[in-house]
Amino acid sequence: MQLKILSCSENENFARNVVAAFALPLNPTLSELSDIKTAVSEAVTNCIVHAYPEEEGWIVIDCETDDDTLHITVSDSGKGIDDISRALTPFYTSLPDEERSGMGFTIMQTFMSGFSVKSAPGKGTTVKMSKKLGAKADRDAR
Repeated sequence: MQLKILSCSENENFARNVVAAFALPLNPTLSELSDIKTAVSEAVTNCIVHAYPEEEGWIVIDCETDDDTLHITVSDSGKGIDDISRALTPFYTSLPDEERSGMGFTIMQTFMSGFSVKSAPGKGTTVKMSKKLGAKADRDAR
């Protein structure tokens, strides 16, 4: 599944719900759905706030599944990140005057099973996340 949205705040809720609906065939728990929605919200909000701070641009969300795992890629062609390791530091924000918590990447890492970020200044950012889901994952673990 691929979803392409403009980087406006009205699209954040839409994106999180589309990805959650895509995950439903994997029989996620309510807690897992909440985790997915939160992580997608954080990724999309980062694009809106940081990638395209002065204009709208495109955000592309790709999702696929294999067995019991949901894979999500959120990418933009915006500003990019100069120092990824610093951006991944909890409570770091490049916009301290805007009351940002600096916890977006930390939340994504915490709520998902897998997480990575690649970025190039002036070329954009790609966040990849995965989440092992549902009753099938529990059965396989036994």
